[in-house]
Amino acid sequence: MSEKTEQQPLSQFTEKAYLDYSMYVILDRALPHIGDGLKPVQRRIIYAMSELGLSSSAKFKKSARTVGDVIGKFHPHGDTAAYEAMVLLSQSFTTRYPLIEGQGNWGSVDDPKSFAAMRYTECRLSAYAKNLLQELGQGTVDWGSNFDGTLLEPLLLPARLPNLLLNGASGIAVGMATDIPSHNLKEVVTACIKLLDEPKTTLEDLYKIIPGPDYPTEAEIITPVEDLKNIYQTGKGSIRMRATYTVEDGEIIILALPHQTPSSKILEQVAAQMDAKKLPMIVDLRDESDEENPTRLVLVPKSNRIDKDAVMNHLFATTDLQKNYRVNMNIIGLNGKPQVRDIKSVLKEWLNFRTETVKRRLQYRLDWVLDRLHILEGLMAIYLNIDEVIHIIRNEDEPKKVLQKKFKLSTIQVEAILEIRLRQLAKLEEIKIQEEQGKLDSERKDLETTLSSKARLKTLIKNELKADIDIYGDDRKSPIVSRDDASAFDETELISSDPVTVILSKRGWVRAAKGHDVEAEKLNYREGDEFFASAKGRNNQNAVFLDSKGKAYTLPCHSLPSARGQGEPLTGKLNAESGETFAGVVSGSIDSKVVLATNAGYGFVARLGDLQTKNKSGKAALRVPEGAKVLPPQLIASVDAKIAAITNIGKLLVFPISELPELSRGKGNKIIGIPKAKFESGEEFLKFIAVIEEGSSIKLINGKTHYSPKTKDLENFLSSRGKRGLSLPPGYRNLDEIEVTSKNVIEDSEE
Repeated sequence: MSEKTEQQPLSQFTEKAYLDYSMYVILDRALPHIGDGLKPVQRRIIYAMSELGLSSSAKFKKSARTVGDVIGKFHPHGDTAAYEAMVLLSQSFTTRYPLIEGQGNWGSVDDPKSFAAMRYTECRLSAYAKNLLQELGQGTVDWGSNFDGTLLEPLLLPARLPNLLLNGASGIAVGMATDIPSHNLKEVVTACIKLLDEPKTTLEDLYKIIPGPDYPTEAEIITPVEDLKNIYQTGKGSIRMRATYTVEDGEIIILALPHQTPSSKILEQVAAQMDAKKLPMIVDLRDESDEENPTRLVLVPKSNRIDKDAVMNHLFATTDLQKNYRVNMNIIGLNGKPQVRDIKSVLKEWLNFRTETVKRRLQYRLDWVLDRLHILEGLMAIYLNIDEVIHIIRNEDEPKKVLQKKFKLSTIQVEAILEIRLRQLAKLEEIKIQEEQGKLDSERKDLETTLSSKARLKTLIKNELKADIDIYGDDRKSPIVSRDDASAFDETELISSDPVTVILSKRGWVRAAKGHDVEAEKLNYREGDEFFASAKGRNNQNAVFLDSKGKAYTLPCHSLPSARGQGEPLTGKLNAESGETFAGVVSGSIDSKVVLATNAGYGFVARLGDLQTKNKSGKAALRVPEGAKVLPPQLIASVDAKIAAITNIGKLLVFPISELPELSRGKGNKIIGIPKAKFESGEEFLKFIAVIEEGSSIKLINGKTHYSPKTKDLENFLSSRGKRGLSLPPGYRNLDEIEVTSKNVIEDSEE
């Protein structure tokens, strides 16, 4: 093995290699610098364009030319990555204050990545970019070698404005990331001026000037004030944005979307909900965006009665019409280290950078002025002895040394004298030198005074900031408003309220037919099966099934199979106990009342909402005495209704429904007096119960004959709950069926 071979443990080598890579990504790729607010690739793009002379007043030049210079001279990475970075700097809907002005297809709000290839587009720097470059050649920043050491590039750009906060930044490094929102120029610069005047300004005072971020969209910022203050205090948090909309001719018009939200995605999300029947109140969706209206999405409601605000509230909760944006103000500071900073420390540190930049600019100018005065002093010396100088130059072998010794001149002065053209020896030139000396001497005094006075330096910086507000300032785009939290529709709100009839067969097969005028007995049933029970309800309500053990099960009406088929077995949808049968079905609003009873003669009134459950195994509702059977549940339409109870031996008792207690579960109270011994022997039991509303008629069916007692006749059977009742006419004591014709207990409204 060669003596020059270096050996080290793999763990040590990989640790160092990964650490070096991490530091490179953090400092030279992903995080912006507090000085100019740019990442290296952005800085190199701006500098390369300035070197190509692509100022805001220059002609546009092919983007491929700029990209070529960027990757060939300063940034040895892929051309696609460099071009995409250029595109982001040019898009007014992505960057609050674009640094590049593009010509051609540079993407759209709807699809930011739809920009044309760099060989088709042209670009130049925007007017705003001038604030990053105009002091570049004035000794304001340090320079370093490019990747191959053949050129110099600025390590920072001398920003006249806090570009970091104005345009924001986002990036993912190794082990850390940054997400800085954009802000309004007027607000941020005004806050800088406030800090210059009053260094002890509190965060509360700054918040009055900068109430929150300002994105390049007119969507609303709805983050609570306290949360915004906390973000500025800690440098971390979350910003919530919400789309803006208006109502025109009954249609919902969405006018602005949250930052970086393409309208195509919103259309896709809303359309998906419409297809899934989760937006039944919206019947059409259109995109009317054009050049004049970059965002104009139209939602067409089903009718004018639809609550548009409620629809939008649902969409805010379920689509990207409302989005959260992470804030993590992780910045490379003047000390070269990344750190999460609060808003005040960001502004103060940038002001330190700006102060140092202005000092360097003034010092650079002062050095130049002093050098020029030094040269002018030498020039004046030769104009006073012009003939002697000419003689020395013509006759001496080394006139430079002779002149330097004779007139006590410096090397710089002698070089300047020897480079004078003959026409500059005119008398008029001497006067010009004297005038220039006077102006430069005045400027020198002013520069020295400013550099030595903190107050004058501060005033100069303030005046420059105020001037830049006038040039680049604009009004806030993203309004900050207070809004209630968005919430999605409840499942029942999303379902139409169309009338349906739930049909249960004798063998426990269930289906739902549209409308309330369904002749359930005449529908098709499986062989050996037949109609058993039905309930009128609405598509957005639940159906409650009662089994032979008194347990209640719940299924949404809209989830039931269509009556066009023969239905599906309830046992496949519910976890009913093996061998259990179903006693009946009822449907209505959660506040509807229903009578539950057993043939032992006991029952109670229950609220339908108390019987409902999401548990597929059901919930205990009616306690069934030993040997008793559950009777079909009966819906109650009004508190003035009466209950008709008929036993198998033809005893009929009618009493007010108010006499029966309202319970959530249990055995209930005695409905009709059946002797215990007779029930246990099977001799007598409660066979039918019926709810008789005011104006209802009742039909007692015995084979092919039926009996419809009039209201006056029913009054003869009216008594108190728990009584024995009176006997029906002899031919109707062993009834096959009882039928009640009553008003529809379900209102046929469209709501």
